Amino acid sequence: YQTKFFISREIIGEEPEYEKFIIDPLAAAKSSELTSVFYEIISNEKRGLILGFYDDFWLPGSRYQGFSFKNLEYQNALLLLDKIEKIIDVEKKFLNADDDENNIYFTFQDMVVIIYRKGIMSGRIRIQWNNFDAEWENTAFRRTKRRFERAMKN
Repeated sequence: YQTKFFISREIIGEEPEYEKFIIDPLAAAKSSELTSVFYEIISNEKRGLILGFYDDFWLPGSRYQGFSFKNLEYQNALLLLDKIEKIIDVEKKFLNADDDENNIYFTFQDMVVIIYRKGIMSGRIRIQWNNFDAEWENTAFRRTKRRFERAMKN
Protein backbone atom coordinates (compact mmCIF):
# COMPACT_ATOMS: atom_id res chain seq x y z
CA TYR A 1 0.00 0.00 0.00
CA GLN A 2 2.93 2.35 0.53
CA THR A 3 3.56 2.19 -3.23
CA LYS A 4 -0.03 3.27 -3.90
CA PHE A 5 0.34 6.22 -1.55
CA PHE A 6 3.67 7.13 -3.20
CA ILE A 7 2.00 7.16 -6.63
CA SER A 8 -0.87 9.22 -5.26
CA ARG A 9 1.25 11.87 -3.54
CA GLU A 10 4.46 12.00 -5.58
CA ILE A 11 3.45 11.14 -9.15
CA ILE A 12 -0.19 12.23 -9.43
CA GLY A 13 -0.03 15.02 -6.87
CA GLU A 14 -3.06 17.19 -6.29
CA GLU A 15 -6.04 16.15 -8.36
CA PRO A 16 -9.23 18.10 -9.08
CA GLU A 17 -11.69 15.51 -7.77
CA TYR A 18 -10.18 12.04 -8.17
CA GLU A 19 -7.70 10.16 -10.33
CA LYS A 20 -7.59 6.59 -11.64
CA PHE A 21 -4.35 4.62 -11.85
CA ILE A 22 -3.22 1.05 -12.43
CA ILE A 23 -0.38 -0.77 -10.71
CA ASP A 24 1.12 -4.14 -11.52
CA PRO A 25 3.64 -5.56 -9.03
CA LEU A 26 6.37 -7.01 -11.24
CA ALA A 27 8.90 -8.73 -8.99
CA ALA A 28 10.45 -8.73 -5.56
CA ALA A 29 14.00 -9.76 -4.82
CA LYS A 30 14.39 -12.77 -2.52
CA SER A 31 16.37 -10.54 -0.19
CA SER A 32 13.31 -8.25 0.06
CA GLU A 33 15.62 -5.32 -0.58
CA LEU A 34 14.17 -4.29 -3.94
CA THR A 35 10.73 -4.51 -5.49
CA SER A 36 9.48 -3.30 -8.84
CA VAL A 37 6.03 -2.01 -9.79
CA PHE A 38 4.63 -0.88 -13.15
CA TYR A 39 2.19 2.04 -12.98
CA GLU A 40 -0.07 3.89 -15.38
CA ILE A 41 -2.02 7.09 -14.68
CA ILE A 42 -5.20 6.87 -16.77
CA SER A 43 -5.98 10.56 -17.39
CA ASN A 44 -2.61 11.59 -18.79
CA GLU A 45 -1.25 8.20 -19.90
CA LYS A 46 1.83 8.64 -17.69
CA ARG A 47 3.55 5.28 -17.21
CA GLY A 48 6.66 4.04 -15.54
CA LEU A 49 8.49 1.81 -13.12
CA ILE A 50 8.83 2.28 -9.39
CA LEU A 51 11.75 0.67 -7.62
CA GLY A 52 11.01 0.11 -3.96
CA PHE A 53 14.06 0.03 -1.71
CA TYR A 54 13.59 -1.70 1.63
CA ASP A 55 15.74 -2.79 4.55
CA ASP A 56 18.75 -1.14 6.11
CA PHE A 57 20.11 2.14 4.86
CA TRP A 58 23.16 3.97 6.00
CA LEU A 59 23.85 7.46 7.15
CA PRO A 60 27.25 8.47 8.48
CA GLY A 61 27.79 6.47 11.66
CA SER A 62 24.27 5.02 11.80
CA ARG A 63 22.16 2.23 10.32
CA TYR A 64 18.39 2.54 9.97
CA GLN A 65 15.57 0.35 8.68
CA GLY A 66 13.13 1.88 6.28
CA PHE A 67 11.97 2.16 2.71
CA SER A 68 11.91 4.62 -0.14
CA PHE A 69 10.68 4.67 -3.73
CA LYS A 70 12.46 5.67 -6.94
CA ASN A 71 10.22 6.66 -9.85
CA LEU A 72 11.49 5.97 -13.34
CA GLU A 73 9.21 7.29 -16.06
CA TYR A 74 8.67 4.91 -18.95
CA GLN A 75 11.56 5.96 -21.23
CA ASN A 76 14.08 6.07 -18.39
CA ALA A 77 12.89 2.71 -17.05
CA LEU A 78 13.31 1.15 -20.47
CA LEU A 79 16.78 2.69 -20.84
CA LEU A 80 17.90 1.26 -17.48
CA LEU A 81 16.45 -2.21 -18.05
CA ASP A 82 17.87 -2.41 -21.58
CA LYS A 83 21.30 -1.17 -20.47
CA ILE A 84 21.57 -3.76 -17.70
CA GLU A 85 20.43 -6.55 -20.02
CA LYS A 86 22.85 -5.51 -22.77
CA ILE A 87 25.82 -5.32 -20.39
CA ILE A 88 25.05 -8.76 -18.97
CA ASP A 89 24.73 -10.25 -22.47
CA VAL A 90 27.81 -8.55 -23.95
CA GLU A 91 30.04 -9.05 -20.90
CA LYS A 92 28.95 -12.58 -19.96
CA LYS A 93 32.45 -13.99 -20.53
CA PHE A 94 34.06 -11.33 -18.33
CA LEU A 95 31.48 -11.77 -15.56
CA ASN A 96 31.80 -15.57 -15.60
CA ALA A 97 35.61 -15.57 -15.64
CA ASP A 98 36.07 -14.78 -11.95
CA ASP A 99 33.16 -15.35 -9.63
CA ASP A 100 32.49 -12.37 -7.35
CA GLU A 101 35.71 -10.69 -8.51
CA ASN A 102 34.86 -9.25 -11.94
CA ASN A 103 32.49 -6.31 -11.66
CA ILE A 104 30.89 -3.82 -14.01
CA TYR A 105 29.92 -0.38 -12.75
CA PHE A 106 27.88 2.48 -14.17
CA THR A 107 25.70 5.30 -12.93
CA PHE A 108 22.16 5.95 -14.03
CA GLN A 109 20.65 9.24 -12.90
CA ASP A 110 21.37 9.30 -9.17
CA MET A 111 21.86 5.54 -8.83
CA VAL A 112 25.10 3.55 -8.77
CA VAL A 113 24.75 0.14 -10.43
CA ILE A 114 27.19 -2.75 -10.02
CA ILE A 115 26.79 -5.99 -11.96
CA TYR A 116 28.65 -9.14 -10.95
CA ARG A 117 28.25 -12.90 -10.64
CA LYS A 118 28.26 -14.88 -7.41
CA GLY A 119 27.85 -18.62 -7.87
CA ILE A 120 26.89 -20.64 -10.89
CA MET A 121 24.09 -18.96 -12.83
CA SER A 122 23.77 -16.32 -10.11
CA GLY A 123 23.98 -12.93 -11.72
CA ARG A 124 23.69 -10.06 -9.29
CA ILE A 125 22.87 -6.42 -9.64
CA ARG A 126 23.41 -4.03 -6.74
CA ILE A 127 21.94 -0.58 -6.76
CA GLN A 128 22.96 2.14 -4.37
CA TRP A 129 20.50 4.99 -4.15
CA ASN A 130 19.42 7.48 -1.52
CA ASN A 131 21.58 5.77 1.14
CA PHE A 132 20.09 2.34 0.33
CA ASP A 133 22.18 -0.57 -0.94
CA ALA A 134 19.87 -3.14 -2.55
CA GLU A 135 20.57 -6.41 -4.29
CA TRP A 136 18.53 -7.22 -7.40
CA GLU A 137 18.91 -10.90 -8.20
CA ASN A 138 19.14 -11.76 -11.90
CA THR A 139 15.88 -13.75 -11.73
CA ALA A 140 13.96 -10.80 -10.25
CA PHE A 141 15.56 -8.43 -12.78
CA ARG A 142 14.59 -10.65 -15.74
CA ARG A 143 11.05 -11.04 -14.38
CA THR A 144 10.78 -7.26 -13.97
CA LYS A 145 11.96 -6.61 -17.53
CA ARG A 146 9.68 -9.24 -19.05
CA ARG A 147 6.62 -8.13 -17.10
CA PHE A 148 7.34 -4.44 -17.69
CA GLU A 149 7.47 -5.00 -21.45
CA ARG A 150 4.26 -7.08 -21.29
CA ALA A 151 2.48 -4.40 -19.22
CA MET A 152 3.45 -1.81 -21.82
CA LYS A 153 1.74 -3.84 -24.56
CA ASN A 154 -1.60 -3.98 -22.72
